[in-house]
Amino acid sequence: MRRLPAFVLALLASTALHAAELRLELPGGTRQWDTAALLAHREAQPIEIPADVAYKRAMHYRAVPLASLLDGVQPGDHLQLVAKDGFAAELSAAPLLARSGARAWLAIEDPAAPWPPLGAGKPSAGPFYLVWSDPQLADIGSEQWPFQVVTIRCLDAVAQRFPALTPATDAAPAVQAGFAQFQKNCLACHRLNGAGDAQFGPDLNLPHNPTEYFAADFLARYIRDPQSLRRWPQGKMPGFSREALSDQQLGELIAYLRHMAGRKVGADQ
Repeated sequence: MRRLPAFVLALLASTALHAAELRLELPGGTRQWDTAALLAHREAQPIEIPADVAYKRAMHYRAVPLASLLDGVQPGDHLQLVAKDGFAAELSAAPLLARSGARAWLAIEDPAAPWPPLGAGKPSAGPFYLVWSDPQLADIGSEQWPFQVVTIRCLDAVAQRFPALTPATDAAPAVQAGFAQFQKNCLACHRLNGAGDAQFGPDLNLPHNPTEYFAADFLARYIRDPQSLRRWPQGKMPGFSREALSDQQLGELIAYLRHMAGRKVGADQ
């Protein structure tokens, strides 16, 4: 029996060690894609992302148009992308299915050519990373670039799954708009009233809402630049620039949080 050369065995062992699987739970059924299958996908191609959100520079990837993986998903559906660390991005399906304008791509980390770490002592953005070409064409925010993705699932909309997050039906338009900003920019990391799927950041209403302990304009300043108020090397919350969250949108988000301070649910849990 012919034996494989040692370097081939080492390469196979390395590939097996670092290969990853992506789980898709969609209307068309549940499927597992592994790294090799995605790298060999018929629509996989090299792409350049000029302003990558995670790496903050131009990056090149081998990627698959995410739309090609979303069997049975319709534009009106809602998807959740879950990362290894508990980050859970909530996204409407319509922009993910688009084949022109802002386009969603699933970047695939090749074990033979791993991506750089995200920082000193940190892993890479792999094994799978949702990246966008021309994101400005659809107002795609930084929280809509989840990395280290392990699961993509089709779910009911946030308001249906988590009634404890919803403002009162007669809430002001700014509050309703702020709820949309909360879903887009905050829900991937935080829960509120114990509701949400994220396992990353603290609850934003229990036991206290940030509008209850941040005075004057300090909450707005904290959202813009967390390290400017709390110098904490281990802090993971990103700042939201005016390009990512306009002053009007920031005001709407704070209006929602202030409104929800009066709608606490499960405070005794």
